[in-house]
Amino acid sequence: MGHVSEKDEDQFHALIERTDGPSLIAYWTEGEVSSEYDEGTREYGWHTHARGQLYCVESGLVHVRTAKGSWLLPPHRAGWMPPGVEHTVTLSGRMSGWGVFVTPPECGCLPAEPCVIGVTELMRALVRRASSWVWATELDESQERITAVLMEEICRAQREPLHLPMPLDRRALRIAVALIERPEDNRSLEEWATWAGLSPRSLSRLFRSETALSFAQWRQLARLSRGLERLADGEAVSAVADALGYASVSAFVAMFRRSFGQPPARYFAAQAAV
Repeated sequence: MGHVSEKDEDQFHALIERTDGPSLIAYWTEGEVSSEYDEGTREYGWHTHARGQLYCVESGLVHVRTAKGSWLLPPHRAGWMPPGVEHTVTLSGRMSGWGVFVTPPECGCLPAEPCVIGVTELMRALVRRASSWVWATELDESQERITAVLMEEICRAQREPLHLPMPLDRRALRIAVALIERPEDNRSLEEWATWAGLSPRSLSRLFRSETALSFAQWRQLARLSRGLERLADGEAVSAVADALGYASVSAFVAMFRRSFGQPPARYFAAQAAV
């Protein structure tokens, strides 16, 4: 971790699980610092944190899962995880990024549920500054002012639509899990309903009522989540489009452009240049 050497990582993990001391602990990681951030995909099983966590990806991709859904973090988005929420994390590509851990009393202005938020240049600059005193047990007056401004900037951040909600109904959830595991499966809503023992009308109603998305919208978002992971790992657009079940590369690129305003190659080039 930037400002946290590899040998100090155990000490850092112990520090962020304490709820005394500074109300906000910031960190900055660089991909080349530790083998933990080498190329490839790594998974971390179910766990919680005593503090709330905001984490931002500078390079690579983070996919966070909770009991209620998944949150996808492409570069330059930040994820918010409230204190005590159980989650898993999958890291794809060469990772670098930054984040903060916030004591529970200071989380009042932040969402009660996990979400994805946009990042401002001011937020990013303040975290880099705050990460320089990561080991401080007490903050001086200047550091307290910077912390207050950073907290205000985080609280005002806009939410991003990269949340994949999961249905609660047992049969609909079975379909959702199958689609995540095999995004290339192009069976129709009617065929999936029959597979799960539902009527097409019931399946459509369940997805809308329990995820606030139509079945087609949910499947597209699930495919986008998986597509971003594979693109971040360096796979070719044509290979990703085929793996996700798109009839053509142009169909996948059109979907990606609608979601992010630019095609995959340009999107990832722009992220790398920031």
